[in-house]
Amino acid sequence: MVMGASGSKLEKALGDQFPEGERYFGLENFGNTCYCNSVLQALYFCIPFREQLLEYYANNKTPGDAEENLLTCLADLFMQVSQSKKKTGVIAPKRFVQRVKKQNELFRSYMHQDAHEFLNFLLNELVDILEKEASAAKDSPQSSSPPEKVPNGPVQPLANGVRKDPPVTLVHKNFQGILTNETRCLRCETVTARDETFFDLSVDIEQNSSITSCLKNFCSTETLNAEDKFFCDKCCSLQEAQKRMKIKKAPHILVIHLKRFKYIEQLGRYKKLSYRVVFPMELKLSTSDDVDNEYSLFAVVVHVGSGPNHGHYVSLVKSHNHWLFFDDENVEMVEESTLQTFFGSSHEYSGNTDHGYILFYEALGGKS
Repeated sequence: MVMGASGSKLEKALGDQFPEGERYFGLENFGNTCYCNSVLQALYFCIPFREQLLEYYANNKTPGDAEENLLTCLADLFMQVSQSKKKTGVIAPKRFVQRVKKQNELFRSYMHQDAHEFLNFLLNELVDILEKEASAAKDSPQSSSPPEKVPNGPVQPLANGVRKDPPVTLVHKNFQGILTNETRCLRCETVTARDETFFDLSVDIEQNSSITSCLKNFCSTETLNAEDKFFCDKCCSLQEAQKRMKIKKAPHILVIHLKRFKYIEQLGRYKKLSYRVVFPMELKLSTSDDVDNEYSLFAVVVHVGSGPNHGHYVSLVKSHNHWLFFDDENVEMVEESTLQTFFGSSHEYSGNTDHGYILFYEALGGKS
C-alpha cells in the first residue's frame, strides 16, 4: 500500500513526539465500509483489548490448519498495523470486510450501515468464537485447568445476545458490565431484581444535555401503569409498579451509544436527532454499592449526515495524549478542543451534521 500524503504530514506534525512503537494507519473504504473502519480504529486504540487480542492470537495460532474466522481476521489486521515497518500509511482491511459480509447478510449491501449495530455484532461474534475455542480446549485431554467462571454467578442474557454465564473471554474482561433491573410492586412492595450483562449502554438523549444527565435518566425510576402494568408473582396479578436500572458492576471499557436515531410515528420513519449532548473527557459512573468509577475518554465514533439512511462515519482517538482524526484513508492530528464540535447542535436546523454517536471510556487506575 502506498503511504498517503496524510501519513507523511502526520509524521512531520508529531516529529520527535511520535510515540515509540505506535502506528497510525488509515483504512481503505470499500464503497460503504466507513461504519466498519471507524469502529476498528476505536477498538485498535482500546489498548488492553488490542494487547490481549494479539497475545491470544500469538498463543493460539496454529499455522496451516487454523480456520479463518472474524477473530483471526481482526487479529491479522491488528498485527499488520502494529508490526508495520512504516509508522503511518494506509491498509486495506479486505479480508476482514469480506469475512464480515460472509458472516452477516445485513452488511452485504451497499446501503448505509449502522456503526453501533456493527460493534454489537462484532463483539458478540468474537465472544462466540472464543467460547467455542474455550469449550473445545476444555474437552481436549491436554487441558486440566477448570474454566473461569463469571465472579457474579449466573447472569441473565440481554436482548442483544450476550450469553448466560459464559467463560470470561477477553471481550468480557474489557467490555462487560452488569446491570440490575429492579421492579417494585406498588401494592405489596415486593422487589424483583434481575441481573443483566451488557457490552455497551444505549442511552436516550435530550436537547442541550450531557452524558452525565443521560446516564442519570437511564438509571431513573419509571412507573409502570395502564397498559404497562407488571405481573407481580406475589399478588398473582397485574399491578402498578416502579422500575429502575442500577449499574451493579462497571466495565473496564465503558461504551456509551447515543440513541440519535428515533422512530417518529407521524412520519412513519426514523429521524436523526442532532441534539447537543456534551461528553466530558473525564466521567464518573456510580454503581449500586456507591462506588464512583472514574473514566477517561479515548475514542469517539462520529456520524456525519442529516439522516439515518445516508451519511458517513469518522472517528477521533486519543493516543499517548494526542488526539487523532481518522476518516477512512486519512489520518490527522487535532486539538482536544476539536471534540467540542461533535457535541451536536443546540438548534435543529444548524449546518453542523457531525455528531458524537458512540463514546469509548477507559477506567482510570486499572480494572474498575
